[in-house]
Amino acid sequence: MGLESIDLTAFLLGLNLIVLILGTLAIIVLPGRGKPVAAVVSVLSVSALSGILAILSLRYGGLEAVFSMGSFIGDVPLRIDSLSAWFILIIAFVTLTGVVYGMGYMKAYKPLSPISSLHWFFFLLFQSSMLWVCMVQNGIAFIIVWEIMSISSLFLVVFDHTNPRVLKSGINYMVQMHLSVVFLSIAFIWVYFKTGSWDFKGIETYFTHFPNIGLFVLFFIGFGLKAGFIGLHTWLPHAHPAAPSHVSGVMSGVIVKIGIYGIFRVITYLKADYLLLGEMIIGLSLVTGLFGIMNASVHRDFKKMLAYCTIENIGIIGIGIGLGLIGIAHNQSILYFLGFGGALMHVLNHSLFKSLLFYSAGSVYQQTHTRDMNKLGGLLGYMPHTGGLFLFGAIAIAGFPPLNGFISEFLIYSGLLRAIQSPGVDQITLMILAFAGLSIIGGISVLTFTKTFSALFLGSPRIKLEHKPREVSKLMLLPQYLTVIAMLAVAFMPFLFLKIPVQILAANFPGAPLLQNAEVLAYASLLQQISLFFLVFLLLIGFVAGLRYFLTRNSISVSNTTWGCAYTAPNTRMQYTGKSFSKSFSKLFGFILLERKEYTELMASELFPQRRKYSSHYSDIFEKKLIQPFSRSLNRFTNLFTFIQNGRIQTYVVYGIAFILIVFFGTIFNLWH
Repeated sequence: MGLESIDLTAFLLGLNLIVLILGTLAIIVLPGRGKPVAAVVSVLSVSALSGILAILSLRYGGLEAVFSMGSFIGDVPLRIDSLSAWFILIIAFVTLTGVVYGMGYMKAYKPLSPISSLHWFFFLLFQSSMLWVCMVQNGIAFIIVWEIMSISSLFLVVFDHTNPRVLKSGINYMVQMHLSVVFLSIAFIWVYFKTGSWDFKGIETYFTHFPNIGLFVLFFIGFGLKAGFIGLHTWLPHAHPAAPSHVSGVMSGVIVKIGIYGIFRVITYLKADYLLLGEMIIGLSLVTGLFGIMNASVHRDFKKMLAYCTIENIGIIGIGIGLGLIGIAHNQSILYFLGFGGALMHVLNHSLFKSLLFYSAGSVYQQTHTRDMNKLGGLLGYMPHTGGLFLFGAIAIAGFPPLNGFISEFLIYSGLLRAIQSPGVDQITLMILAFAGLSIIGGISVLTFTKTFSALFLGSPRIKLEHKPREVSKLMLLPQYLTVIAMLAVAFMPFLFLKIPVQILAANFPGAPLLQNAEVLAYASLLQQISLFFLVFLLLIGFVAGLRYFLTRNSISVSNTTWGCAYTAPNTRMQYTGKSFSKSFSKLFGFILLERKEYTELMASELFPQRRKYSSHYSDIFEKKLIQPFSRSLNRFTNLFTFIQNGRIQTYVVYGIAFILIVFFGTIFNLWH
């Protein structure tokens, strides 16, 4: 890096900050209609500037600008290497689609002008803070921007602050994000006391001279809370449904990936324990993926279902990270490429198809005002674009070719097959279990999205809605189609995207085995061929269907209702619901999928059963068995001291006198030093 590149970096970063300030002022000053326009222009400008920085970094091998912040904090370097650039580009694209979608989605909240101003301000701050997290490499400054990111996203989550459930979700989110700050702060302070540096390079120095596991676990817990690994995930199923849908799309698409960025960043500094840490992460990630998709399969709130799917995909990314560590441990270049490369590609792919799914789900919610799929049905006839986009995202997240989800999952599957050939019975067993677990995750994912798409878009409406649903505005559809284009680009031109993970691995893992371009080209070519062949297969099916229509278009066709076993009065209540679709699965795993229901089962002897009501609710086993009992115990303990604050003035006067006496006698007897 020359002086010119450093000056350019500082200039673009300063311009980025100016755009944020001007955008904030525009949102405050402009009238109601101008606020979202100002937000879109500002987000677009910040995305463009940060995108330029990321592309320059990839071209020139990294950019850096250093700012002095006093003697204690020291220099604050803003470094943009290939790893930062990858995440910056993802953040820039997803936040841009999110703000455009949100501009159309938020039109329903026109009367709430002051709240809308705050919403758009925090969206701008949220975007910028995520970008800063990927650039700042000073421990204290990093914690500050991490906190800004958490607080700004908190205010986005609690937009509907008049709803007690939303406020409760926001408090839950705030508490867990501050737990993340606690663990990260302890880790950075530990590094400072051992190395005397707040710079991220101090982490590398620590790992060089001290055992790696303890510090890595601290960082992993701190970043894992943001990512949503099992046991650290309980904020996700509450925050995503509570937030507006464009915020849910951005949070699921990128904010959980900031946790993955942090884990990757710390891994680049590791010097030992690759094998042990790799096996630990694979085991944890496998359980995370299975737990996430199993819960997703039974929930009827389609936004909560998507939140649990995010946990599942974090598990898939984690399996890739673990494989990469094992590849370094065994000095196998192709294995660490398949692991780390597959994880980085899945970060990109999940950010695309999950934001698309949340946008589509938001369109359904805007038109129906319910998230309960058991109350919906037949929406494909009213919202064909939304239905098609949701189906597109569902196929991608299930990992089917020729869409982009298949690309990253294929790399991780290939890595697991490679790792099975490694020595050691314990490792072979773990890889076989991981391969089988990943296959089961894929199967349950198909079940989940078959249930969701069928319940929402097929059949007939199950209840009469207050307003007839209709297709959403073009402004809300545009970012979804842009996301589809990006997904297709990844699916059919994988080598263009795989070049960046290869560059990331070469730059950040200099001690790892040298990766051969021929090996990467072979996998990229194979993936492209699979996608193209599958596309040709689909086109062939379309051609046959079109030919059949052409040959039979003049024939007389007769349609009748499906035979109902002599029952001549069917109604919409006889359709399969989301609950009935997954009931067998939920009963099979009832020890994990905890269901609380109020219903008396039908007895075999009841020929003419009485009318009865049915209600059920699924609880998160970690929340029900661990967090809630701990919270109740903590409340009981703190209630023991409520007598101190009893509201009596006389008591407070006594407290004051007692305090003065303690200070007085302590001074006389020289107790204070």
